Amino acid sequence: MSAAKPMAYGTFKRVMDTQLAEIRSAGLYKTERHLLGPQGAEIRVAIGQSHAPGTVLNLCANNYLGLANHPDVVRAAIEGLAHHGYGMASVRFICGTQDLHKRLEQALSTFLGTDETILYSSCFDANTGFFEAVLDERDAVISDALNHASLIDGIRLCKAQRFRYGHSDMGELAAALKQASSCRLRVIATDGVFSMDGHLARLPEIVALAERHDAAVLVDDSHATGVLGASGRGTPDHFGLADRVDIITSTLGKALGGASGGFTSGRAEIIELLRQRSRPYLFSNALPPVIAAAAIQALKLVAQGDTLRAALRDHATFFRTQLAGLGFTVTPGDHPIIPIMLGDATLAARMAERLLEEGVYVVGFSYPVVPKGQARIRVQMSAALGREQLEQAIKAFAKVGRELGVLAS
Repeated sequence: MSAAKPMAYGTFKRVMDTQLAEIRSAGLYKTERHLLGPQGAEIRVAIGQSHAPGTVLNLCANNYLGLANHPDVVRAAIEGLAHHGYGMASVRFICGTQDLHKRLEQALSTFLGTDETILYSSCFDANTGFFEAVLDERDAVISDALNHASLIDGIRLCKAQRFRYGHSDMGELAAALKQASSCRLRVIATDGVFSMDGHLARLPEIVALAERHDAAVLVDDSHATGVLGASGRGTPDHFGLADRVDIITSTLGKALGGASGGFTSGRAEIIELLRQRSRPYLFSNALPPVIAAAAIQALKLVAQGDTLRAALRDHATFFRTQLAGLGFTVTPGDHPIIPIMLGDATLAARMAERLLEEGVYVVGFSYPVVPKGQARIRVQMSAALGREQLEQAIKAFAKVGRELGVLAS
């Protein structure tokens, strides 16, 4: 009897090629720019078909406080590398926990005013590692419709009943909580700041509903940690609710130095259970010591960074006002995420290309990152930028906007 022939890749290749062609024809194909140096307010990047190096203003990083290349953070990383090595080559519970990891977890707990903190390789892992470990078929999770993909994926992994309420629709949230009243546990999951719009969650109303229905609240605060609240303690602190939010997930990859890593912080019993059952924690290498060391220093700078946060707020207000004055459709808000709504995916991609040629690095966002028909340029402010740089960027937006017909000539 002859051996079965292996599956030919030809069919697989045809399907992949068809899907890629559809993505390109819809204007949804995503390219990756090649940065030729460190992150900062200005970056060197390969431009055009020739990949010629050019220096451009960076308006699309999550480097809110400008700490990604801060000398104190770099120095701490170098010292961490020298004293604690490069990698752990192990998961935490085997032989992958260093004093640096415990120091960072304690520092984050003290900073946020929580009981305990557990580190992950990313906030994506923190979110996907929570729901399956804590909830089962007896429980329910209620999620905002515009939550980050990592929350959505984490919820899909668990066996709990799933409810989704319209974005910030408190009536639908209340109805879902009533529907889930017979469940053992109920968790409301929401972004603190919704990353594509810069909108803040209606956290006071969410917490009030949670307490009325004996539910826990989980906030993914990745775009608020270091940015909002007293000393940058995030959305719960911004609303005066730090002691009433049960679980905070967030990242080290944005305001806290911009490298990698994430964490879950909150009630002691929850964090203890995650150490026992959370799969991304149990089956992933420990955070590299160099990142832990740098994050400890970044956290100190964040806590002392009121001047940086004031500059960030001023930049966001100025840029938002100027773009709206030119005639762009700018989503209102106070966060340093500033979406410029264009609708058409091809237009968003073309506008990003032209702005790069004019010395401004932004990215066009389209489906599936945002809903269909809501393509946009998302600008993100950084405290590292100066007023002259912002004025330069506004001139480029005006020029390209008129050229592409987004603005009146």
